[in-house]
Amino acid sequence: MTDINSRIEAAKAEVASLKEQIEKTKATKKDMSMGSYVRQKGTTPPMIRGPPGTKMRRTLKGHFGKVTDMHWGGDSQALISASQDGKLLLWNAVSTNKLKAISLKSTYVMAVGMEQSRGNMVACGGLDNLCTVYRISQPDNAMEMASHDGFVSCCRFLSEERILTASGDSTVILWDIPNGQPIETYAEHKQDVMSLAVSPKDPNAYASVSVDRTVKVWDIRTPRGSVQTFSGHEGDINSVSFTMDGQTLGTGSEDGTARVFDMRAHNEICKFGKIIEGEGLTSVSFSRSGRILFGGHADSNVLAWDVLSDKASPTFTLNQAHEQHVSCLGVNPKGDALCTGSWD
Repeated sequence: MTDINSRIEAAKAEVASLKEQIEKTKATKKDMSMGSYVRQKGTTPPMIRGPPGTKMRRTLKGHFGKVTDMHWGGDSQALISASQDGKLLLWNAVSTNKLKAISLKSTYVMAVGMEQSRGNMVACGGLDNLCTVYRISQPDNAMEMASHDGFVSCCRFLSEERILTASGDSTVILWDIPNGQPIETYAEHKQDVMSLAVSPKDPNAYASVSVDRTVKVWDIRTPRGSVQTFSGHEGDINSVSFTMDGQTLGTGSEDGTARVFDMRAHNEICKFGKIIEGEGLTSVSFSRSGRILFGGHADSNVLAWDVLSDKASPTFTLNQAHEQHVSCLGVNPKGDALCTGSWD
């Protein structure tokens, strides 16, 4: 028994040493930010158009409670929103018409997602610990999927047959929708998983963020462990977004900062905002080009940062975009519209 314990301790020491070597190697590679690289090349990127060029075009009114989440459809016109009034509302974002209202069993909804290929399915989850999938044409015939031991914080379709859900039980689950059963469980985070994003280029890849202040990149085919882990935030991470090429991640945190991580460099390449105490960023989304990272803030503002700049301050701000806490935002797949949701 003594021999086994000594071998275990030796293995732990070796692991700690290897981790230290990895961190030192990563630090040597972190020699340049995006802004400094642009300056080194001597290039001058085009100016970013801010307000008044960027302004509110539509207001979607219909909820009678706090809007907790929203998600664009694949056609860049359909939009689904979730609210504590116990409703999911399907919108035509161009005409502002409500296309469908789905009544929920639980008003404590936190997450909503729309299937991207045909847009005929939506899913939601919340404090009931369930992921509920609806066919828009038959909303009364819902599929309730139960396996999480905590609230469902995010849901994203991979196809009409599979969906990913993130939860307060520290796991992400891949589901078989027709059978309503889990396919795989991804359990590496130490605390609540707050959001996930599927890579636009590879449906087998997704990223998850957590209260444990880490960002993890996964391959759904290898559930035993994540492919990459990024750290740096000093508070809960609430949101994550991919650039269109699937190589770069943007994150927003309670610490008041937004950060950009490059999977090829395996490092943080941008940091925006400043460390604060209290509520910070609730949601982030990249522009289609990846040049701008939008962030929704608990102070009711929407911030826009230039990824090619070293400035910690935003390139422009949509001041008082809402009257209260901005709970969610997203750029549509075409890249020509930004939608924000709020507690107002």
